[in-house]
Amino acid sequence: MISLKSFALAALMVALAGGAYWYRQTTTQSPEQRYKLQTIDRGEVTQTVSANGTLNPVVLVSVGTQVSGTVTKLYVDFNDKVAKGQALLELDDALLAAQARQTAANVRNVAAALDLARANEKRMQALFEQEYVSRQELEQALQARRSTEAQLAQAKAAADKDQVNLRYTTIRSPVSGVVVDRVVDLGQTVAASLQTPTLIKIAQDLSEMRIDSSFAEADIGSIREGQKVRFTVDAFPNRSFQGQVQQIRLNPTTQQNVVTYNVRVSLSNPEQILLPGMTAYVSIGVASRQDALLVPNAALRFKPSDIAGDKPPGGSAPPGGAKATGEGAGEAKSKGRKRDSASGTVYRIDKDELKAVSVQLGITDNRSTEVLGGELKAGDMVVVGENIANTSGKPSSVGMRLF
Repeated sequence: MISLKSFALAALMVALAGGAYWYRQTTTQSPEQRYKLQTIDRGEVTQTVSANGTLNPVVLVSVGTQVSGTVTKLYVDFNDKVAKGQALLELDDALLAAQARQTAANVRNVAAALDLARANEKRMQALFEQEYVSRQELEQALQARRSTEAQLAQAKAAADKDQVNLRYTTIRSPVSGVVVDRVVDLGQTVAASLQTPTLIKIAQDLSEMRIDSSFAEADIGSIREGQKVRFTVDAFPNRSFQGQVQQIRLNPTTQQNVVTYNVRVSLSNPEQILLPGMTAYVSIGVASRQDALLVPNAALRFKPSDIAGDKPPGGSAPPGGAKATGEGAGEAKSKGRKRDSASGTVYRIDKDELKAVSVQLGITDNRSTEVLGGELKAGDMVVVGENIANTSGKPSSVGMRLF
């Protein structure tokens, strides 16, 4: 029977053998085997800023009521097309009709009183000329006639008001369009008090729409009116739509210390497949370059995994080998200073060694970044990562697989 000590010794020997094998594999690999390389080239790059927004009609009219009552007739429903002046619904007019009749009767009553006042004034004028009544009595008759005329005008105004309120029981469309919302049903009672209740919403024209989007203050400085806009919606994920920046509203919105500005985008919707309320994912191109030297963003993010004591292919310590963060040789001189946001470091293979190259950066499209200055040129190979098969294995895990 094999003793425990012999088993432990055998396991240790296997682990050491696996570690030696892994070390030989990693130290004898060529750079092309150990690292993922990509050739940089020239091309077009466009920098964009993005935000979410909501599709809305150009004109959305909320139709309300100025009088209270119960809905007795309903003429339209969702998605119905309506014309300007068309009846949408009717309210119960019993009370308002009765009040209109009452004020109309009051007009006739005051008109009769005015006829009497005029007759009295005429008689007083004749008697005054014959010196049968005093001037004071004549003036009193004149004042009575004028007062009755004023009462008649007041009664007519009240009658006109009641007639207008009676006409308000029939709710009509103020514009031509399509009904996008109806918030009342037949038999429902609506009350017009301090705030007019909304009964129906009408979109005037769905062939022209707007997007109201919120952009962060960091992006708003690069947005201008008239810029082209591309956006997508969840309803058509494989289709891209176009628009144009119409307005940058100066009213900021602050939520949780984040300041955003409303950017309104105008667009055409000739097929009317874009519906109000859809979420739009807006992207605005704020800068573009032609024939720019482009470096992959993966190369800018790459940092060597070697730490102090390890050596890359070629036998010398890699740039940044003294730090796990992988600071390059070009960054050693600026150690302790804040790194410029417009600069970066990429790594390339130079004589079988990993070499850090500092570059000045321009605009980016989140996949590639423009190179404005540095030692890179078109056709250079830069490191974008390490081959997992060559870096993920450890001596212990290799030993276990061999065992």
